[in-house]
Amino acid sequence: MITSVAVPYFLLRLTAAREGRVPFFGTGTPDLLLLLAGATYVASLAYIALLRPLARRAVLQAGIQFGGDLLLITGLVYWFGGIASPFSLLYLLVIAAAAVMLRRRATFWVATAAYAAYAALLLALFQGWLPEHQPAVLGEERIWRLTYNLAVHLFGFYAVALLTSHLAQSASRSERALAEQRDSYADLRVAHRDVVQSIPSGLLTTDLAGVVTGANRAAEEILGCSERSLLGAHVAESGLFSRERWELESGGEHRSAAARSEAEVERAGTKLPVGYSLGEITDAHGRRTGFLVVFQDLSEWRRLQEEVRVKDRMAAVGELAAGLAHEVGNPLAAISGSVQMLSSDPGVDPSQRQLLAIVHRESQRLDRTIKGFLRFARPRDRAVVEFDIAHLVAEHFELLRNSEETSPAHRLRLEVDPPSVAALADPDQVSQIFWNLARNALRAMPEGGELLVRGEGRGDTYRLAFRDSGRGMSSEQRTRLFQPFQSFFDGGTGLGMAIVYRIAQEHGGRVQVESTAGSGSTITVELPLRPPELATDWTPEPASAAREERA
Repeated sequence: MITSVAVPYFLLRLTAAREGRVPFFGTGTPDLLLLLAGATYVASLAYIALLRPLARRAVLQAGIQFGGDLLLITGLVYWFGGIASPFSLLYLLVIAAAAVMLRRRATFWVATAAYAAYAALLLALFQGWLPEHQPAVLGEERIWRLTYNLAVHLFGFYAVALLTSHLAQSASRSERALAEQRDSYADLRVAHRDVVQSIPSGLLTTDLAGVVTGANRAAEEILGCSERSLLGAHVAESGLFSRERWELESGGEHRSAAARSEAEVERAGTKLPVGYSLGEITDAHGRRTGFLVVFQDLSEWRRLQEEVRVKDRMAAVGELAAGLAHEVGNPLAAISGSVQMLSSDPGVDPSQRQLLAIVHRESQRLDRTIKGFLRFARPRDRAVVEFDIAHLVAEHFELLRNSEETSPAHRLRLEVDPPSVAALADPDQVSQIFWNLARNALRAMPEGGELLVRGEGRGDTYRLAFRDSGRGMSSEQRTRLFQPFQSFFDGGTGLGMAIVYRIAQEHGGRVQVESTAGSGSTITVELPLRPPELATDWTPEPASAAREERA
């Protein structure tokens, strides 16, 4: 601090000496001002040298610096005027610096030391213990001036110490509060970012012009593009809106945040159903500053909705099963018996016998249909046993490869991973799933094609997938796939896929269908390896014993 005051004054003194107005040196002795300037430089170097040794003792270092500054200021006061020196104001700067750097008690100690140095200097000059370099006042005025200066400086030093320490503490508290608020704000921003990023719904924020200003992780996944490509682009480029639709929806003055719309987003060549809502972003004064778009992927929701519809239809069919079987089965048996008796009559001519044979054949086909419907609507009890489901799939695949339903134009492949998987289920019903799906796949390829059967164990489930290169299904056919009596092949009863769906549901599994007209189909059945309803202490019976009992 003293360097900024003493050195410029030293330079002024040197300039005045060169002009001849003030001698730079006294009578053969060095000028005290020169000594003070040198002491200032030496003190500054000493302070710098003490930074590292006293790095952990900041109070001691501050005390040494403040003590050195007080001595240098006292020298300046002595050289320039003594009791009338204006440099006594420099004591206030040291006291103010102490208030900023040290505590209040240390500040008062610095003020006390400053006053003690100043008072000692004035008393020494008054008593003649030190020669006055520039006498200012003489006689009685000298006593009054001494008393006045001591009283004013006493009040000034302690007043400055009190005020500056108070201001320093207030500033320190404000800095701490500001730092805490800054940390809280940073934590709030991090928490806000984490919350926004972890929301499963997609979020897009835009300005009033529709330019995207923010996007969360779910938005990137649903839209299939990165946040970097979205930021700064118009929201229409995300695929959620066209520019016309955006102008129409964002232009309304009275918009309800609960209003919900749907759109289709093209991602990786497929159209993804998306539901979204558009809301406004306002500032603290209620002025609109932008828009918030919240959207969700509806694919899973629509799949579950379709499963609920299928289950409802299955339940309705089951309620009609018993009455239909009774009302149709008994008359059909009577018709079949009567036709057989008529055809055995010797008096029936050949044309009539042929008609009777047709009636008998069709009645038998109707009887098979009704029995299949009964197996679907009123399933028998499951015989849950422990068996190797992967081995069962491999056995059935070999039978399928050598069956009459497989032509030389069919190419069959089997992938089983791992080769052995233990499961708790009804092996006969699993076999029924295999044959229904395999025969449907072959019928979908009447002119030949490739059929891939893949069995894969994934954790607690087993996935059995059939992928063919046949004619595929339209969206309407996929909707009606599991409905009874909806056959897409000549001569089929339309109950095979309904039975597959029912068996999968009874085992706690699910059926997934992926198909496009003209591009083949992939039907996947997921079955739990251990149904959740089985007790932990259940002991499985051998599969052979279960089959014998059921036979």
